[in-house]
This record gives sequence, structure tokens and C-alpha cells, in this order.
Amino acid sequence: MGRRITFFLAVQFLLFGHLRAQDLESVIKQGEGGSFVEKLFGLADRTVDLFSTDQWTFIPALTYSPETSLGIGARAVRIFRTGSDSLSVANRPSSLPLTFLYTLNHQVILTGELELWMNQNKSFFNGRMEFSDYPFQFSGIGNAVFEAESYASRYFYVHVYYEKEVARGIYLGPRYEFRTDDLYQKVPGGLLDAGTIPGSNGQRLSGLGLAVTLDRRDAIFQPARGGYHQLSWMKFHSVLGSNFDFTQWVFDFRKYWPMRNDQVFVGQAMVSLTQGEVPFQHLSMMGGSDLMRGYFEGRYRDRHAMVYQAEWRFPVYRNLRMVAFGSAGQIGRNAGDFGLNRNMRLGAGIGFRYRLNEEGLQLRIDLAYGDRPAFYFGLNEVI
Repeated sequence: MGRRITFFLAVQFLLFGHLRAQDLESVIKQGEGGSFVEKLFGLADRTVDLFSTDQWTFIPALTYSPETSLGIGARAVRIFRTGSDSLSVANRPSSLPLTFLYTLNHQVILTGELELWMNQNKSFFNGRMEFSDYPFQFSGIGNAVFEAESYASRYFYVHVYYEKEVARGIYLGPRYEFRTDDLYQKVPGGLLDAGTIPGSNGQRLSGLGLAVTLDRRDAIFQPARGGYHQLSWMKFHSVLGSNFDFTQWVFDFRKYWPMRNDQVFVGQAMVSLTQGEVPFQHLSMMGGSDLMRGYFEGRYRDRHAMVYQAEWRFPVYRNLRMVAFGSAGQIGRNAGDFGLNRNMRLGAGIGFRYRLNEEGLQLRIDLAYGDRPAFYFGLNEVI
């Protein structure tokens, strides 16, 4: 697998035309000497260094997931610490990733996200903006199996969160979300074309909420011990400019257990509950690269969802690590739909991680199987 990762990094290197031929020659020469494995990893590490400056890491973005197919674009990531030199060491690393992608499914995705840790970690800010022209698939609502139908939507999304520490490791603060969708292409005579499903004629969402978070992780990008538990509440209402009125609760519980020889075991339980007139784009769902790998994102969606995930992470060699993961999840319209029944779905797989910098930023490759085999390529851990 190390050779695959080195090949990927070499492809990224070739995509950046501003790097000179002598730079590559220098990298290769510096990797000479030692065993074949040492040469291989030395070449990979030095190739990563060539994409980095003192403040930014530039990564030609080659991504893949079943939802997007192959995506080609560019990603710039800045990792930094706020505050003066005397205080910045006490702050967790902040981040600013910028991404542009075009996928073979003819999707255009442009995102920017700012995450700030301030005042010796006593306050936290997160702002995200996303614009997408997004051909996608809709398979109905609930556990019944429907043939997926294609639709296309242009959407714009913004969220702003601010949390302040009110006790050791406990944060409380408001949040705001805005999203607008324009469905400009639907299958004639299909489920969405009938216009009976909320959101099938587009949507405009505007909502305020509140979150309380218990965050005692020892690190942001690669936690090895501690926990992260969050309860969030969002209310979308016409008073705020939304054309759908509904409420969403999300419970997210994560725990990290260190093991011998730099191994880590991670567990997560996530529950999403909605009430009111919820557009199909905002229903509780599972699948995709973050929840239930091995299932198409949104293939299963309904008012409520419960997902449980676990990972075992262990080192392989130098900056290369592996993970083995498993997951179980359900969706339902009512509480009685949940339990050990035929609606429980399972997934599992293995993954590879390659560390890019001292803060723990890393490349991620996951091979999963749920109701289908799936391959995911991106940045950082899922949990």
C-alpha cells in the first residue's frame, strides 16, 4: 500500500507545473541510500514537503467516493495557531481549507471553512461556505427499496458556529445555518417530479440553534485519548426567512481509548431526530464517507437516524497507519422502527492514513463494504 500512496503523491507532484525538474531530481537523490522501504518513504515525505510552505499545504485534489465518482481539482490548507507567540502554543491548531473540485459525475464543488481556537482554547469559531452544482440520486424516503432516480441541484450553504468554554472542556454557544436549493433537473414522472415530497421544488432554509459540547480530546486531527460529545438543536422557521418550519436535534458521542504500541480504539454513537415539515435534503440520513461507509449517501433517509461506528487505528511504518472499522445504523419515522430488526444495516472495511505534517493532517483512503463495495479518498479521520 505504501507504493500506492507514493504513486499518488508523485501524481500530485506532476500536476503542479511550477515545481522545477531539478527539485524532483533533488528529492529523489535525497531518498537514495538505505533499504528500498526507506527510499520509498523518504521520497514520499520529501514530495509532501515540496507541496508545503511555512503556512500553506497545497494538494492537487484527487478524490473519490461513490457519490461523486472521481473528483479533480485543487485544495489549499493552512494550519496555524492564533494569538501572540507567548499564547499561541497554548491554543489548539486552527485551520483554513479551501477546495475546488470537478467530478466525473459533472458536479462542481467549491468550499471554504475557517475553524478558530482562541483565548487559550476558551472560545471556538467555525464558519463554512459551500457552493455546488450537484447532480445526485434520490431513492425515496424510508427503508423501502426504490430504484434511484437522478436529479440536479444548485445549492448554496453557509453555517456559523461560536462556542465559549463555560467549565473545563464544556462549551456552549449559538449557531446559524442557511441553505438554498434550486432543483433544475428531475426525472419526468419520477418521485421528485410529482412535487409531493417536501423540498422537491427547491428549498430555502434559515435557522438558529444552540449547541453544548464536552471536548476533552488530546488532539484535533488525530485524537488518541479523551472524548468529544455534542448536543445540538436547530430551529428553521419562516420568521428567519425559511420556507420550511422544522426542528432538528443531533446527539454525537465519541470516545478515544489509547492502547499499547501507539494504537487507538475509537467509538461513536450519533442520533439525529427531526420534527415538522422537513425537506428531503435535510432529513436524517446515513451513508457516505462520514456515516456508514459502504452505503450511498442519502440512500436511506427518514425523520430519524441512529448510527454506531468503531475504529481500531494502528501504526504500520513511519507516517503510514492503518484502520479497521465497522458500523451499524438504522433510519425510521417513529421510535418503534428502531431495534434489532431487518432495518438494521451493517458495514465494515479497512483504511490507510498518511501523515502530512506535524499537526497531524493526513491523507485518507478507505475500502468499505455495506450494501455495496465502496472506495473513499480524502483528508483526515472520519471520527
